[in-house]
Amino acid sequence: MAAESGRWPAAPEGEWRDTCATLHMWMQIAGKICLAHTTRTNHFWNIAFHITPRGIATPVMTHPGGAFTITFDLVAHQLLVQRSDGRTSTLALEPRSVADFYARLAALLRAMGIDVRIWTMPTEVPDPIRFELDTAHHAYDPRVAEALWRIMLTIKPVFERFRSGFIGKCSPIHFFWGGFDLAMTRFSGRRAPERPDADSITRESYSHEVISHGFWPGSGPVKEPSFYAYSAPEPAGFKTAVVRPAAAHYSTDFGEYLLPYEAVRASRTPDTDLMAFMRSTYDAAATLARWDRAELERAPVGTS
Repeated sequence: MAAESGRWPAAPEGEWRDTCATLHMWMQIAGKICLAHTTRTNHFWNIAFHITPRGIATPVMTHPGGAFTITFDLVAHQLLVQRSDGRTSTLALEPRSVADFYARLAALLRAMGIDVRIWTMPTEVPDPIRFELDTAHHAYDPRVAEALWRIMLTIKPVFERFRSGFIGKCSPIHFFWGGFDLAMTRFSGRRAPERPDADSITRESYSHEVISHGFWPGSGPVKEPSFYAYSAPEPAGFKTAVVRPAAAHYSTDFGEYLLPYEAVRASRTPDTDLMAFMRSTYDAAATLARWDRAELERAPVGTS
């Protein structure tokens, strides 16, 4: 079983958070382009990115001249724009400010005949700086960017196996550029209480009862990459539920369970530990919230 642990990549030390902060803003630019060029679907799933064999990519977007995609190639460390007419353009991913990245990407798209107009204020971050003015974020360490992608590429199959046991409404396993996290969300099918004071994205995202799991590189008081699990609305008793593995804990700062990535990676059975985290937190939330589990879950093999 030790070999299983060896294939999970380590998170680089040093400039992890600085590179992630810059990459977060670059991806928000691409994400807002996606928002402007895709048709809205439930819970804004139309704007979520996808993990590819070489990086992180937008869904297919449309414009008057056809279709296009934007891919962050984290092997070659370049941004790749591909049009449906066969044209491609690239932009090097290297240390550069968000303002410079925004200007260069806008010019690249114009040269390809793609007219883009977006709201340039970042979302879901404290103290946002407009893209065209942001010279504070400029770090890019290729080791960090590639490690972040390889971690998500490694954990995605485990997420997929967990997802396969649920036959109710469930999101794809996708990357949200707002929160900078790889996420998967299960739904009970019931409406959630209204959130009249929330922004439009939050109201749409949590219009129905959910139990969500994911991974993100950490932010605020969480200094390391971690897995998370939460229920919205949170049922009584959830925060004191017994969950696995032992390294998991409930964060009152975030209102969710957290499991450090390193605790899973260092385990002799990382796949098993991650699956235990997702299953135990889901079991607790779904039971306490009285979901109709017989209708929502796939029967184990061998049962009738």
